[in-house]
Amino acid sequence: MEDIVYKICTRAEWDAALAHGRFEGSAVDVADGFIHFSTAEQAGETARRHFAGQRDLVLVAVDTENLDGALKWEPSRGGDLFPHLYAPLPVTAAIWAKDLLLDADGAHDFPDLEP
Repeated sequence: MEDIVYKICTRAEWDAALAHGRFEGSAVDVADGFIHFSTAEQAGETARRHFAGQRDLVLVAVDTENLDGALKWEPSRGGDLFPHLYAPLPVTAAIWAKDLLLDADGAHDFPDLEP
């Protein structure tokens, strides 16, 4: 599967994760029992469907090699396989975290992502 996966969360959630050394998940992650991730190809649609118009978001790139086997690929939207983490995310697994800004049309402006 992919070597890099992406998490969209609020700046406040990511700042709290940095302070604690791990990301426990957003409210929807906690409710579902795993942390939702997307591939490079899935991230834009994830933002459009679940974060439309939201400001103060962060896109976090995560190296899957650093997740100690807790990452599972499971069918979700349209039968596509999505990465789900069944453990807290150690912030040391993050390659980078970038602000996910809105463009003039109110859509999120994604940085270049490695597929």
